[in-house]
Amino acid sequence: MNLRLTWHKLTHWEYWPYQVVYTPVYFQYLYYAFRTRSFFYFNASNPTFRNGGFFMESKKEIYDLIPQKYYPKTLLFQAKTSTEEIISQLQTNKIYFPLIAKPDTGLRGTAVKKINNQSDLKKYTEKANFNFLLQELIPYQNEIGLFYVKLPNEKNGKITGIVSKEFLIIKGDGKNTIKELLLKDPRYEFQLEVLQNEYGEKLNEILPLNETINLVPYGNHCRGTKFIDFSHQITPHLEETFTNICNQINGFNYGRMDIMFNSFEDLEKGKNFQIVEINGAISEPTHIYDPNHSLWFGWKELTRHFRYLYQISKHNKKNGATYLSFKQGVSEFKKHNQFYNTILKF
Repeated sequence: MNLRLTWHKLTHWEYWPYQVVYTPVYFQYLYYAFRTRSFFYFNASNPTFRNGGFFMESKKEIYDLIPQKYYPKTLLFQAKTSTEEIISQLQTNKIYFPLIAKPDTGLRGTAVKKINNQSDLKKYTEKANFNFLLQELIPYQNEIGLFYVKLPNEKNGKITGIVSKEFLIIKGDGKNTIKELLLKDPRYEFQLEVLQNEYGEKLNEILPLNETINLVPYGNHCRGTKFIDFSHQITPHLEETFTNICNQINGFNYGRMDIMFNSFEDLEKGKNFQIVEINGAISEPTHIYDPNHSLWFGWKELTRHFRYLYQISKHNKKNGATYLSFKQGVSEFKKHNQFYNTILKF
């Protein structure tokens, strides 16, 4: 990495290792673990999600809890399923190219790919050594992460933050290649190696004046998406709409919903949107990564949400939910690390 990118990372905390960013949360976690007498109390936050949605959760199992009208058609396939069988299932369920492929157990956007045709599908399925989902491409252009919390003994849930996602979209000037345009923005330059592996010689093409190309069509910070705090868009009407939606998702009390939608006006009415996925106890309030926010703001928001997680888990435990035992928790954590190593090979 060149000196310019190194300096950019050092001076923009959104790029710092999470182990550093989460420093105050570690002490908070130990305090809550002592209070609950469990290192894995968060398991009770969303009782219908595996491990509360903290690790090793299945996206398909979570989709199955959501009313079908709120998310795109999604099929689960086992690793090494033949391309012929997959195509047959896609045709039966009327899912057409282009579509999105992603691991059933996710890892910060790793192995999420846009599949444009059967050739792309064959390459993906032959390489994937994990169970994966194929999902209908959502037709809306805007994406947000909406953090939803339903606190103990409260009738209505609340939205605690909204992050808007600015995709890695390049606009042509008729002079520079796509690669040269990428090099003008450190956020995009960080992605250059991955993009070169994916697009090859296409990056050497000159993009016509004002023509745009979305090089990463899904909102993941690790893949170059810029996160912008849109919490000012939270309104009582929007909270009422999403309380009604989330009340239809059995056992969901805490987490971030990634949503694609047409407009905030429609979203308030519960129209013209689809849920990309729901993240449970592991969720971050990703509006903190807006470049305009200080590290102090990030710490305040992280600790605030971690307190919500503790309060919800403790309440659910009193109502019959269970904490993972230490032995079970360690076993699940080992599975997570094994899967982490597997998926990174992709």
